[in-house]
Amino acid sequence: MGNLCCNSVSKFAGGQSSHGTGKGRGHQGSIKYGFNLAKGKANHPMEDYHVAKFIPHQGHEIGLFAIYDGHLGDSVPVYLQKHLFSNILKEGEFWTDPSRAILKAYERTDELILSHSPDLGRGGSTAVTALLIDGRKLWVANVGDSRAVLSKKGQAIQMSVDHEPNTERGSIENRGGFVSNMPGDVARVNGQLAVSRAFGDKNLKNHLRSDPDVTNADIDATTEILILASDGLWKVMTNQEAIDIAMKIKDPQKASKALVAEALNRESKDDISCIVVRFS
Repeated sequence: MGNLCCNSVSKFAGGQSSHGTGKGRGHQGSIKYGFNLAKGKANHPMEDYHVAKFIPHQGHEIGLFAIYDGHLGDSVPVYLQKHLFSNILKEGEFWTDPSRAILKAYERTDELILSHSPDLGRGGSTAVTALLIDGRKLWVANVGDSRAVLSKKGQAIQMSVDHEPNTERGSIENRGGFVSNMPGDVARVNGQLAVSRAFGDKNLKNHLRSDPDVTNADIDATTEILILASDGLWKVMTNQEAIDIAMKIKDPQKASKALVAEALNRESKDDISCIVVRFS
């Protein structure tokens, strides 16, 4: 089946690789991926975590790709990195109704995080997850503002939904919360959190949602690449700009490195995590 190989050179304090590569089987040859992570300029440890691997599962090959962008510490993204995909694959409906299975697993995982809250602290995390089944079917889910973008015939297709306080103000206010641009110039839930959906965040949970948006796509001869990245990339780059940069570079690990370098060049201050999956 697929294999995960890691050509990692350096690691962050948490022990996770800062870059690497691997491949699995597609119906038109091998599917390759690469990732690159860069710590932002803030004076706290890296809070982005990722998953990038192919695994055999019940006679199928499944590609698992994710970015988890933590806040107020890294305990929640670390938990997601260990547990979210296994919770999805354990859902009884995974093969018959993947969308429902993903929704239920996200909900159950958030409940587990909140029940562990004294251990996990008051922090939280965004998530964007992509499951690639036998190289043919892609399922994407997300909460928060980490994003997945697919390229078909060179055109960028956003597969995730940015969950921002201004666009979900009604839901937040219906739950008794409020959206404020104070302090600073970014809309925040209760003046604290710049996303309207997240895992964890026990202190804000009454006013936050953690249900994901779920989308799917068929991977065919017109599908070139998939990019998953945290908002450190998307704050300074459009979907199409990211696709255009990655499309020019055949090696997905080098493409992910080029995207991170360009985001830093455009003065992104946040942690930046990027996975590039190349189908053709």
